[in-house]
This record gives sequence, C-alpha cells and structure tokens, in this order.
Amino acid sequence: MKKTYKIEVDCANCANLMETETKKTAGVKDATVNFMTQKMIVEFEDGQDAAAVMKNVLKACKKVEPDCEIEL
Repeated sequence: MKKTYKIEVDCANCANLMETETKKTAGVKDATVNFMTQKMIVEFEDGQDAAAVMKNVLKACKKVEPDCEIEL
C-alpha cells in the first residue's frame, strides 16, 4: 500500500537524509521525499499499520530536522 503525505522540509539535502531514514524504518518497503513538491510517498510492507509506522517515520525524520512536520 502506498500513501502520500504532505511534509515540511527546509532543504533538498535534508529531504534526501529523511528519505534514507524513512527507508530504514520497520514496516516501510520504499519511500520517496520530494523537496520541490514538499511530499513524501511511503510504500508500506504488507500487513503493516500505516499510522503506527508513520509515527516511527516522524521520529526518524525529526532526528534529521527537528522542526520537520508530516501531515499524518
């Protein structure tokens, strides 16, 4: 299952780092963060609870950029 989220990210490098951290998060099959459109596309592994996984994704992204916001 793929979902798109609106994300607030300040620079292209941070978006790249967030994408890398998101891909490492348990329950995430693949992820793309686009700085220009301010969107994150997350593909979840089968049977995963998207809301629970996204809480962990947000924590991982906040390590990269503490003021990051993802509309869940």
